[in-house]
Amino acid sequence: MNVSVVIDEKSKVPKYKQVVDSIVNDVSSGKLKLGDKLPSINELSEATYLSRDTVEKAYKNLKNRKIITSVKGKGCYVSKNELISKINIFFLINKLSSYKMKIYNSFVKSLEGIGHVSLFIYHCDESLFVNLINQHVGGFNYYVIMPHFKTDKLDHISLTKEALTVMDKIPNEKIIVLDNKVDKKNAYSEVYQDFENDIYDALKNGVDKIVKFDKIHLVFPKNTFYPYPRRILHGFKKFCFEYSLNFEILSEISENMDITKNEIFIVIEESDLVNLVKLTRDNNLELGKDIGVISYNDTPLKELLGITVVSTDFKKMGVTAAELILNKKQEKIKNPFNFIDRKST
Repeated sequence: MNVSVVIDEKSKVPKYKQVVDSIVNDVSSGKLKLGDKLPSINELSEATYLSRDTVEKAYKNLKNRKIITSVKGKGCYVSKNELISKINIFFLINKLSSYKMKIYNSFVKSLEGIGHVSLFIYHCDESLFVNLINQHVGGFNYYVIMPHFKTDKLDHISLTKEALTVMDKIPNEKIIVLDNKVDKKNAYSEVYQDFENDIYDALKNGVDKIVKFDKIHLVFPKNTFYPYPRRILHGFKKFCFEYSLNFEILSEISENMDITKNEIFIVIEESDLVNLVKLTRDNNLELGKDIGVISYNDTPLKELLGITVVSTDFKKMGVTAAELILNKKQEKIKNPFNFIDRKST
């Protein structure tokens, strides 16, 4: 076939949309030119092991966008090559969370009309990460990558030897690393969180609220499918030692655990936040007075519920990455991270 349709079975992106993105990428990169004929619906369906309805839906989307046109009795042809003049960007994230999509959406919006962005997800899986980059080396102007990996024991690791090797196939000036820091020696652009110092500095900003409680807990999940950087744990301990706080590390908030009045919890996963709020209510305790809660990473719902958070500015991260591309700059930029005080403390 003259098209390179790539389907990620683990992706939450609908398969018809993956077909659309693959064909748009071929048009953008010049592999498909104005007037080129596409495979028939049946041919593409058989080649990709997709249903005929899926391919038909993808072709209908492309027709509606006037990227392809159909000629009765002959087939479908490329009818638009404006995308060739756009900046084509490979955007690779480790998971499809609301936080990562906020980065992606602000990035796409900042490049509206200028760049075409193709989204890929590798689920913290090193082999999938390597395969996706290998499949697309040379096909894009920029590669925006969020490096977060997991070991066999479900521990977090920032970058592996194999991941770094495949990234070396891409010119440094074409790579923008997001969210995480990598080796300082490389020439990649970065818009990053400094996980250890971010939480340390943010908690220092909220220390007056925190020290009124007798004990502080960090609920740091273990053995999760998407592990968290242990640098968060190191920054928390650094803060507690500096202020001589009574602290404890928990792995979860279970539905039947005992909670004691005048303690404060820092929770990372939203399931633990839900359980903690429920336990507080079940024990007739008042949030912010009897029990303190600080959640990691802000959302509109946490703002609505008055939950204090420590959080990076996800929207800003996407905008900053887009600005690096638009201004053709190579920089390493620390993304803002804040203590946002609300009624739960």
